[in-house]
Order: sequence, then structure tokens, then C-alpha cells
Amino acid sequence: MDNKLLPLARSVSGAKGWDNVTRQIMLAGKTLSAPDSTNAIAHNEVAGCQSLVYLWASEASHKTACFQGWSDAKIIRGVLAVLLEKANALTYEQVLTFDFALYLDQIGLSRHLSQSRADGITQVISRLKTLAFTLQ
Repeated sequence: MDNKLLPLARSVSGAKGWDNVTRQIMLAGKTLSAPDSTNAIAHNEVAGCQSLVYLWASEASHKTACFQGWSDAKIIRGVLAVLLEKANALTYEQVLTFDFALYLDQIGLSRHLSQSRADGITQVISRLKTLAFTLQ
């Protein structure tokens, strides 16, 4: 399984100190665009998150998806950007088996998340896997 860090993940992983890590997370979040009215719908909302999180996918090519998402919370939006960067580099089957929690640990993000944020990210990962299963 490929745990190679991609650009957003590398920038967060390489940051030193809480302030710089937080800055890199928020910069990563700026790569995500707010959803339009067709995607900002209840069906795409991730349940179990304290903040508003939307996650959806469209088929990009055979066996790969284009996962997209957005959150109104800057920290969650940044973590979501890092997760989507990795998910979009994988096939549907790889998304189903990939250990996203381990990837976040490898980046060093897990230790910067409060319990409520970590719980929400667990729901995001679950939704990613559900979408991948549905589209495969």
C-alpha cells in the first residue's frame, strides 16, 4: 500500500511547531472551493461532524473517482483537502483498503486534532469509502 506523502501532506508534515502546522493545514484548505448549489445538499453532508462538511464524487475515468468536498471549518477543510488529495490518487479499490488514519498519523496531523475533530474526520473517511464502494 502506497503511503507516500503527496504535496499538501508534505507541507503539513514538514511544518515545525503548532502555529506553522495550523497555518499549513489552513493553506491546504484553500485548495478546496465552496460547493455550488448542486453539491451543497443534505445528501452530500457528512453526518457525525460538528461542523458542516460536504463530500461527493464524480467518475473521472475508469476505476478512479474525483472526490470533492468542503467544510465551513478551516481546520477540517484543510484536513479534508489532505485526505482528498490522497483519495484522488487512488483507485476505488485502493480507497476501500487504504488506511487513511495511518496516513494522517504519518503526516503528524492526528496529534493536532481535538477528539471532536478526530471523530468527524473518522466520519469523513467512512463516507469516502462508502462513495468508493458505490462507484466501483
